[in-house]
Amino acid sequence: MRAVAIGIVLVAIAGCSNGSTAPLAGPAHASPSTGTPSVAAACSNATVIASWPLAQRAAAVVVVPVLDFDVAGVTNELRAGAGGLLFLGSAAAPADLAGRLRSVHALVMADEEGGGIQRLAPLVGDFPWPRDMTRSMTPAQVQSLGARVGRQMRAAGVTVDLAPVLDVDNRPGPSASNPDGARSFSGDPPTVASYGVAFMRGLEAAGVTAVVKHFPGLGGSVGNTDVKPATTHEQLEPFRAAIAAGAPAVMVANAAVSGVTPLPATLSHAVITGMLRGQLGFTGLIVTDSLSAGAVQHATSSLAEAVVRSLVAGADLVLFGSTLTAAQTEALQPAAVQRTFDSLIAAVVAGVRDGQLSTARLDAAVGAVVAAQHRSLCR
Repeated sequence: MRAVAIGIVLVAIAGCSNGSTAPLAGPAHASPSTGTPSVAAACSNATVIASWPLAQRAAAVVVVPVLDFDVAGVTNELRAGAGGLLFLGSAAAPADLAGRLRSVHALVMADEEGGGIQRLAPLVGDFPWPRDMTRSMTPAQVQSLGARVGRQMRAAGVTVDLAPVLDVDNRPGPSASNPDGARSFSGDPPTVASYGVAFMRGLEAAGVTAVVKHFPGLGGSVGNTDVKPATTHEQLEPFRAAIAAGAPAVMVANAAVSGVTPLPATLSHAVITGMLRGQLGFTGLIVTDSLSAGAVQHATSSLAEAVVRSLVAGADLVLFGSTLTAAQTEALQPAAVQRTFDSLIAAVVAGVRDGQLSTARLDAAVGAVVAAQHRSLCR
Protein backbone atom coordinates (compact mmCIF):
# COMPACT_ATOMS: atom_id res chain seq x y z
CA MET A 1 0.00 0.00 0.00
CA ARG A 2 1.53 3.28 -1.04
CA ALA A 3 0.07 5.54 1.21
CA VAL A 4 -2.59 3.99 6.45
CA ALA A 5 -8.54 5.32 15.86
CA ILE A 6 -9.68 3.51 18.28
CA GLY A 7 -13.13 1.96 18.53
CA ILE A 8 -13.35 1.10 22.19
CA VAL A 9 -16.68 0.86 23.95
CA LEU A 10 -16.30 2.27 27.44
CA VAL A 11 -18.67 1.90 30.35
CA ALA A 12 -18.88 4.97 32.58
CA ILE A 13 -18.12 4.14 36.21
CA ALA A 14 -18.10 6.83 38.85
CA GLY A 15 -16.23 9.45 36.86
CA CYS A 16 -13.67 7.09 35.32
CA SER A 17 -15.27 5.60 32.19
CA ASN A 18 -13.05 2.55 31.81
CA GLY A 19 -15.47 -0.23 32.48
CA SER A 20 -12.78 -1.97 34.54
CA THR A 21 -11.68 -2.57 38.09
CA ALA A 22 -9.23 0.33 38.12
CA PRO A 23 -9.19 2.00 41.56
CA LEU A 24 -11.48 4.97 41.93
CA ALA A 25 -10.82 8.04 44.02
CA GLY A 26 -12.08 7.20 47.50
CA PRO A 27 -12.27 8.84 50.90
CA ALA A 28 -9.15 10.19 52.53
CA HIS A 29 -7.44 7.81 54.92
CA ALA A 30 -4.46 8.05 57.22
CA SER A 31 -1.06 7.09 55.89
CA PRO A 32 0.54 4.45 58.12
CA SER A 33 3.91 6.20 57.99
CA THR A 34 2.88 9.82 58.40
CA GLY A 35 -0.63 9.77 59.82
CA THR A 36 -1.60 12.41 57.22
CA PRO A 37 -4.58 11.98 54.87
CA SER A 38 -3.97 10.53 51.40
CA VAL A 39 -6.30 10.06 48.42
CA ALA A 40 -6.34 7.33 45.79
CA ALA A 41 -4.68 8.30 42.52
CA ALA A 42 -6.85 10.40 40.22
CA CYS A 43 -8.16 8.92 36.99
CA SER A 44 -6.11 9.60 33.84
CA ASN A 45 -5.88 8.13 30.37
CA ALA A 46 -2.76 6.28 31.50
CA THR A 47 -4.43 4.70 34.52
CA VAL A 48 -7.44 3.63 32.48
CA ILE A 49 -5.28 2.11 29.74
CA ALA A 50 -3.17 0.27 32.31
CA SER A 51 -6.35 -1.37 33.63
CA TRP A 52 -7.40 -2.82 30.27
CA PRO A 53 -6.78 -6.49 29.46
CA LEU A 54 -3.71 -7.00 27.27
CA ALA A 55 -5.87 -8.09 24.33
CA GLN A 56 -7.80 -4.81 24.45
CA ARG A 57 -4.57 -2.83 24.49
CA ALA A 58 -3.22 -4.88 21.60
CA ALA A 59 -6.36 -4.28 19.55
CA ALA A 60 -6.06 -0.54 20.09
CA VAL A 61 -2.81 -0.31 18.13
CA VAL A 62 -4.01 -2.22 15.05
CA VAL A 63 -5.88 -0.68 12.11
CA VAL A 64 -8.10 -3.04 10.10
CA PRO A 65 -8.34 -2.72 6.31
CA VAL A 66 -11.82 -2.42 4.82
CA LEU A 67 -12.23 -3.46 1.19
CA ASP A 68 -14.65 -1.42 -0.90
CA PHE A 69 -16.32 0.27 2.10
CA ASP A 70 -17.70 -2.93 3.67
CA VAL A 71 -17.78 -1.47 7.19
CA ALA A 72 -20.20 -4.15 8.40
CA GLY A 73 -17.58 -6.77 7.55
CA VAL A 74 -15.30 -5.61 10.39
CA THR A 75 -17.91 -5.34 13.13
CA ASN A 76 -16.16 -7.93 15.30
CA GLU A 77 -12.84 -6.11 15.09
CA LEU A 78 -14.50 -2.85 16.10
CA ARG A 79 -16.15 -4.51 19.07
CA ALA A 80 -12.75 -5.85 20.11
CA GLY A 81 -11.41 -2.28 20.17
CA ALA A 82 -9.54 -2.04 16.85
CA GLY A 83 -7.42 1.07 16.51
CA GLY A 84 -9.09 2.21 13.32
CA LEU A 85 -10.35 1.48 9.83
CA LEU A 86 -8.49 1.99 6.55
CA PHE A 87 -10.42 2.04 3.29
CA LEU A 88 -8.81 0.11 0.44
CA GLY A 89 -10.01 -1.03 -2.98
CA SER A 90 -11.23 0.62 -6.15
CA ALA A 91 -15.00 0.88 -5.62
CA ALA A 92 -16.68 4.27 -5.61
CA ALA A 93 -17.51 5.59 -2.15
CA PRO A 94 -21.22 4.95 -1.41
CA ALA A 95 -23.53 7.88 -0.88
CA ASP A 96 -24.50 6.53 2.56
CA LEU A 97 -20.91 6.15 3.82
CA ALA A 98 -21.42 8.62 6.66
CA GLY A 99 -24.42 6.61 7.80
CA ARG A 100 -22.42 3.38 7.77
CA LEU A 101 -19.83 5.07 9.98
CA ARG A 102 -22.24 6.75 12.40
CA SER A 103 -21.74 4.18 15.17
CA VAL A 104 -17.99 3.78 14.57
CA HIS A 105 -15.85 5.36 17.28
CA ALA A 106 -12.53 4.65 15.60
CA LEU A 107 -10.22 6.81 13.54
CA VAL A 108 -11.44 6.31 9.96
CA MET A 109 -8.64 6.55 7.41
CA ALA A 110 -8.30 6.96 3.66
CA ASP A 111 -5.65 8.03 1.15
CA GLU A 112 -6.68 11.35 -0.35
CA GLU A 113 -3.47 12.67 -1.89
CA GLY A 114 -4.79 13.95 -5.22
CA GLY A 115 -4.37 12.80 -8.80
CA GLY A 116 -4.50 9.02 -9.05
CA ILE A 117 -4.52 8.46 -5.27
CA GLN A 118 -8.06 9.32 -4.20
CA ARG A 119 -10.12 6.68 -2.37
CA LEU A 120 -13.29 8.63 -1.67
CA ALA A 121 -14.60 9.70 -5.08
CA PRO A 122 -17.24 10.89 -5.74
CA LEU A 123 -17.87 12.04 -2.15
CA VAL A 124 -14.63 14.00 -2.28
CA GLY A 125 -14.25 16.02 -5.45
CA ASP A 126 -11.35 15.38 -7.82
CA PHE A 127 -8.17 17.40 -7.31
CA PRO A 128 -4.70 17.42 -8.92
CA TRP A 129 -1.59 15.37 -8.28
CA PRO A 130 0.64 17.17 -5.77
CA ARG A 131 3.22 17.87 -8.48
CA ASP A 132 0.53 19.56 -10.57
CA MET A 133 -0.54 21.63 -7.56
CA THR A 134 2.89 23.24 -7.37
CA ARG A 135 2.81 24.04 -11.08
CA SER A 136 -0.59 25.74 -11.05
CA MET A 137 -1.33 26.88 -7.50
CA THR A 138 0.16 28.95 -4.68
CA PRO A 139 0.64 27.50 -1.20
CA ALA A 140 -2.31 29.58 -0.01
CA GLN A 141 -4.49 28.06 -2.72
CA VAL A 142 -3.30 24.58 -1.75
CA GLN A 143 -4.22 25.27 1.86
CA SER A 144 -7.71 26.26 0.74
CA LEU A 145 -7.89 23.10 -1.36
CA GLY A 146 -6.85 21.02 1.66
CA ALA A 147 -9.62 22.60 3.71
CA ARG A 148 -12.18 21.78 1.00
CA VAL A 149 -10.96 18.18 0.84
CA GLY A 150 -11.09 17.97 4.62
CA ARG A 151 -14.65 19.26 4.82
CA GLN A 152 -15.81 16.71 2.26
CA MET A 153 -14.00 13.92 4.09
CA ARG A 154 -15.61 14.89 7.39
CA ALA A 155 -19.02 14.99 5.75
CA ALA A 156 -18.39 11.41 4.59
CA GLY A 157 -17.43 10.33 8.12
CA VAL A 158 -13.69 9.99 7.38
CA THR A 159 -11.48 11.62 10.00
CA VAL A 160 -7.89 10.85 8.91
CA ASP A 161 -6.14 11.54 5.60
CA LEU A 162 -2.97 9.56 4.92
CA ALA A 163 -1.51 12.63 3.25
CA PRO A 164 0.33 14.78 2.35
CA VAL A 165 3.34 13.05 0.83
CA LEU A 166 6.49 14.91 1.94
CA ASP A 167 8.93 12.88 -0.15
CA VAL A 168 11.27 14.91 -2.35
CA ASP A 169 11.11 13.50 -5.88
CA ASN A 170 11.16 14.79 -9.45
CA ARG A 171 11.28 11.47 -11.32
CA PRO A 172 8.53 9.81 -13.38
CA GLY A 173 5.99 7.78 -11.46
CA PRO A 174 4.38 6.42 -9.43
CA SER A 175 5.49 3.10 -10.87
CA ALA A 176 6.95 -0.27 -9.96
CA SER A 177 10.38 1.34 -9.83
CA ASN A 178 9.43 4.64 -8.14
CA PRO A 179 6.66 4.89 -5.52
CA ASP A 180 6.51 8.70 -5.67
CA GLY A 181 6.73 10.55 -8.96
CA ALA A 182 3.73 12.89 -9.25
CA ARG A 183 2.73 12.07 -5.65
CA SER A 184 5.59 14.34 -4.59
CA PHE A 185 5.10 18.10 -4.69
CA SER A 186 8.61 18.69 -6.04
CA GLY A 187 12.23 17.64 -6.26
CA ASP A 188 13.09 20.78 -4.27
CA PRO A 189 12.95 20.29 -0.47
CA PRO A 190 11.79 23.84 0.44
CA THR A 191 8.99 23.60 -2.13
CA VAL A 192 7.86 20.26 -0.73
CA ALA A 193 7.93 21.72 2.77
CA SER A 194 5.92 24.81 1.81
CA TYR A 195 3.22 23.02 -0.18
CA GLY A 196 3.05 19.99 2.09
CA VAL A 197 2.56 22.10 5.20
CA ALA A 198 -0.09 24.15 3.38
CA PHE A 199 -2.12 21.06 2.49
CA MET A 200 -1.69 19.70 6.04
CA ARG A 201 -2.93 22.95 7.56
CA GLY A 202 -5.97 22.94 5.30
CA LEU A 203 -6.93 19.43 6.39
CA GLU A 204 -6.42 20.30 10.04
CA ALA A 205 -8.56 23.45 9.73
CA ALA A 206 -11.40 21.23 8.50
CA GLY A 207 -11.03 18.85 11.44
CA VAL A 208 -9.26 16.04 9.58
CA THR A 209 -6.04 14.59 10.97
CA ALA A 210 -3.20 14.76 8.43
CA VAL A 211 -0.62 11.95 8.40
CA VAL A 212 2.54 13.24 6.72
CA LYS A 213 4.55 10.55 4.93
CA HIS A 214 6.81 8.61 4.21
CA PHE A 215 9.41 9.28 6.90
CA PRO A 216 12.37 9.76 6.48
CA GLY A 217 11.60 10.26 2.75
CA LEU A 218 11.14 7.94 -0.25
CA GLY A 219 12.24 10.37 -2.93
CA GLY A 220 15.62 8.72 -3.32
CA SER A 221 14.40 5.13 -3.19
CA VAL A 222 15.46 2.60 -5.77
CA GLY A 223 12.48 0.29 -6.16
CA ASN A 224 8.97 0.18 -4.75
CA THR A 225 8.71 -1.26 -1.22
CA ASP A 226 5.17 -2.47 -1.92
CA VAL A 227 6.77 -5.10 -4.13
CA LYS A 228 10.34 -5.68 -2.92
CA PRO A 229 13.08 -4.33 -0.63
CA ALA A 230 14.30 -0.84 -1.45
CA THR A 231 16.73 1.65 0.02
CA THR A 232 16.28 5.38 0.46
CA HIS A 233 18.22 8.23 2.04
CA GLU A 234 17.18 10.86 4.55
CA GLN A 235 15.21 13.85 3.26
CA LEU A 236 14.32 15.48 6.54
CA GLU A 237 13.69 19.14 5.68
CA PRO A 238 9.97 18.76 4.81
CA PHE A 239 9.38 16.64 7.92
CA ARG A 240 11.16 19.16 10.13
CA ALA A 241 8.93 21.88 8.71
CA ALA A 242 5.76 19.84 9.21
CA ILE A 243 6.67 18.94 12.79
CA ALA A 244 7.46 22.59 13.54
CA ALA A 245 4.03 23.46 12.11
CA GLY A 246 2.33 21.00 14.46
CA ALA A 247 1.99 17.80 12.41
CA PRO A 248 -0.23 15.47 14.45
CA ALA A 249 0.89 12.20 12.85
CA VAL A 250 3.74 10.78 10.77
CA MET A 251 3.80 7.64 8.63
CA VAL A 252 7.09 5.73 8.52
CA ALA A 253 8.31 4.21 5.24
CA ASN A 254 9.09 0.55 4.55
CA ALA A 255 12.41 1.35 2.88
CA ALA A 256 15.83 0.75 4.41
CA VAL A 257 17.76 3.98 5.05
CA SER A 258 21.33 4.35 3.82
CA GLY A 259 23.77 4.80 6.66
CA VAL A 260 21.07 4.27 9.30
CA THR A 261 19.53 0.80 9.00
CA PRO A 262 19.40 -2.14 6.59
CA LEU A 263 15.92 -2.93 7.92
CA PRO A 264 12.68 -1.43 6.65
CA ALA A 265 12.32 1.85 8.55
CA THR A 266 9.04 0.58 10.02
CA LEU A 267 11.05 -2.04 11.95
CA SER A 268 13.93 0.23 12.93
CA HIS A 269 14.38 1.62 16.44
CA ALA A 270 17.13 3.86 15.03
CA VAL A 271 14.68 5.50 12.60
CA ILE A 272 11.50 5.65 14.68
CA THR A 273 12.78 6.26 18.19
CA GLY A 274 16.24 7.59 17.45
CA MET A 275 15.60 9.84 14.45
CA LEU A 276 11.90 10.75 14.52
CA ARG A 277 11.36 10.93 18.29
CA GLY A 278 14.88 11.86 19.34
CA GLN A 279 16.53 13.87 16.58
CA LEU A 280 13.38 15.63 15.29
CA GLY A 281 11.57 15.76 18.64
CA PHE A 282 8.25 14.50 17.28
CA THR A 283 5.70 13.80 20.04
CA GLY A 284 2.60 12.90 18.02
CA LEU A 285 1.22 9.66 16.59
CA ILE A 286 3.57 7.37 14.63
CA VAL A 287 1.86 5.20 12.01
CA THR A 288 3.44 2.45 9.92
CA ASP A 289 3.05 2.04 6.21
CA SER A 290 1.42 -1.30 5.42
CA LEU A 291 3.34 -4.13 7.04
CA SER A 292 1.96 -6.41 4.33
CA ALA A 293 4.40 -4.82 1.88
CA GLY A 294 6.93 -6.93 0.04
CA ALA A 295 9.88 -5.18 1.66
CA VAL A 296 8.62 -6.12 5.14
CA GLN A 297 7.76 -9.67 4.13
CA HIS A 298 11.34 -10.09 2.93
CA ALA A 299 12.72 -8.97 6.32
CA THR A 300 10.42 -10.97 8.62
CA SER A 301 8.96 -14.44 8.88
CA SER A 302 5.34 -13.28 9.27
CA LEU A 303 3.05 -10.27 9.50
CA ALA A 304 2.63 -10.99 13.22
CA GLU A 305 6.39 -10.77 13.75
CA ALA A 306 6.50 -7.50 11.81
CA VAL A 307 3.75 -5.97 13.97
CA VAL A 308 5.51 -6.79 17.23
CA ARG A 309 8.89 -5.62 15.95
CA SER A 310 7.40 -2.34 14.71
CA LEU A 311 5.84 -1.64 18.10
CA VAL A 312 9.12 -2.46 19.83
CA ALA A 313 10.87 -0.02 17.46
CA GLY A 314 8.52 2.76 18.57
CA ALA A 315 5.50 2.75 16.25
CA ASP A 316 2.10 3.49 17.80
CA LEU A 317 -0.39 2.33 15.17
CA VAL A 318 0.21 -0.49 12.66
CA LEU A 319 -1.37 -0.96 9.25
CA PHE A 320 -1.71 -4.07 7.14
CA GLY A 321 -3.40 -5.04 3.89
CA SER A 322 -2.82 -4.35 0.22
CA THR A 323 -4.69 -4.46 -3.07
CA LEU A 324 -1.76 -5.03 -5.40
CA THR A 325 -2.64 -8.55 -6.48
CA ALA A 326 -5.67 -10.82 -6.69
CA ALA A 327 -4.32 -12.92 -3.82
CA GLN A 328 -3.81 -9.87 -1.62
CA THR A 329 -7.30 -8.63 -2.45
CA GLU A 330 -8.67 -12.02 -1.41
CA ALA A 331 -6.87 -11.56 1.91
CA LEU A 332 -9.04 -8.46 2.48
CA GLN A 333 -12.29 -10.42 2.53
CA PRO A 334 -13.99 -10.08 5.95
CA ALA A 335 -13.32 -13.62 7.17
CA ALA A 336 -9.65 -13.38 6.22
CA VAL A 337 -9.25 -9.97 7.86
CA GLN A 338 -10.83 -11.33 11.05
CA ARG A 339 -8.35 -14.23 11.14
CA THR A 340 -5.43 -11.91 10.54
CA PHE A 341 -6.60 -9.42 13.16
CA ASP A 342 -7.00 -12.18 15.76
CA SER A 343 -3.52 -13.51 15.00
CA LEU A 344 -1.99 -10.05 15.40
CA ILE A 345 -3.68 -9.49 18.75
CA ALA A 346 -2.43 -12.87 19.94
CA ALA A 347 1.10 -12.03 18.76
CA VAL A 348 1.19 -8.69 20.58
CA VAL A 349 -0.10 -10.28 23.79
CA ALA A 350 2.50 -13.04 23.48
CA GLY A 351 5.19 -10.43 22.82
CA VAL A 352 4.37 -8.72 26.10
CA ARG A 353 4.23 -11.96 28.05
CA ASP A 354 7.56 -13.23 26.75
CA GLY A 355 9.28 -9.89 27.38
CA GLN A 356 9.92 -8.92 23.77
CA LEU A 357 7.50 -5.95 23.99
CA SER A 358 7.34 -4.08 27.27
CA THR A 359 4.02 -3.18 28.83
CA ALA A 360 5.24 0.41 29.08
CA ARG A 361 5.91 0.56 25.32
CA LEU A 362 2.51 -0.91 24.48
CA ASP A 363 0.73 1.44 26.88
CA ALA A 364 2.60 4.42 25.43
CA ALA A 365 1.42 3.42 21.95
CA VAL A 366 -2.18 3.11 23.10
CA GLY A 367 -1.87 6.46 24.85
CA ALA A 368 -0.65 8.09 21.65
CA VAL A 369 -3.64 6.75 19.74
CA VAL A 370 -6.09 7.98 22.37
CA ALA A 371 -4.38 11.39 22.41
CA ALA A 372 -4.67 11.60 18.63
CA GLN A 373 -8.43 11.20 19.06
CA HIS A 374 -8.55 14.12 21.52
CA ARG A 375 -10.33 11.80 23.96
CA SER A 376 -10.43 11.70 27.72
CA LEU A 377 -11.17 8.23 29.10
CA CYS A 378 -12.16 9.68 32.48
CA ARG A 379 -15.42 11.37 31.67
